[in-house]
Amino acid sequence: MEDLKTSETWRVFRIQSELVEGFETLNDIGPAVTIFGSARLSAGNKYYDDAVAVAKMLADDGFAIITGGGPGVMEGANRGAKKGKARSVGLNIEIPAEQHPNKYQDVSLSFRYFFIRKLMFIKYAMAYIIFPGGFGTMDEFFEALTLAQTKKIGTFPIILYGSKYWKGLIDWMKNTLVPNGTIAREDFSLFSIVDSAEEIRFLINEHYRVFGGVRPEKKRNNNKKAPVKK
Repeated sequence: MEDLKTSETWRVFRIQSELVEGFETLNDIGPAVTIFGSARLSAGNKYYDDAVAVAKMLADDGFAIITGGGPGVMEGANRGAKKGKARSVGLNIEIPAEQHPNKYQDVSLSFRYFFIRKLMFIKYAMAYIIFPGGFGTMDEFFEALTLAQTKKIGTFPIILYGSKYWKGLIDWMKNTLVPNGTIAREDFSLFSIVDSAEEIRFLINEHYRVFGGVRPEKKRNNNKKAPVKK
């Protein structure tokens, strides 16, 4: 058995088990939004605090919130989901540094393989919101753009949060990639850039208006007093 554990065949079984666990756990999650962002931006940072506010707004609108499950912006988004009483999902990854599950998760899965984790992000989200982050965050952004550009996935909102943070990257794409013909100018229609929670709500509502789909049920205000019977 020890020899089997080090073989490529054993790796296939591990991949299969992660796929099955992910599908079975997330199958009934309902409409959800995935929020990405840096693990290195902690509470008190503007983008952490904005992630809390954005996730709470979406949770109040009935969306489950999915994150990478770690600290930083991911924690902020899971925290906002809990404030809004929505399902808070963390898809954690086993890596040597940075990643430890935050405490604001109702559903917590752990993956060894990045590609399976990415599949869960894209399969169960009706929108991506991408806060400032590093290589991992940009990896998710460009993977989503690639899938949308090649029509491997249907149309869905891909939203960059924080125009000031992303400006340099977008300018480079416009000034280098477009003139060299490596992307087309119309590819910029695949994503949006916002600076507020309300802009995100508008884009998601526009997506439903144009393309339809299953809308979540808004959270009811349980603090309202029942009418007094006379």
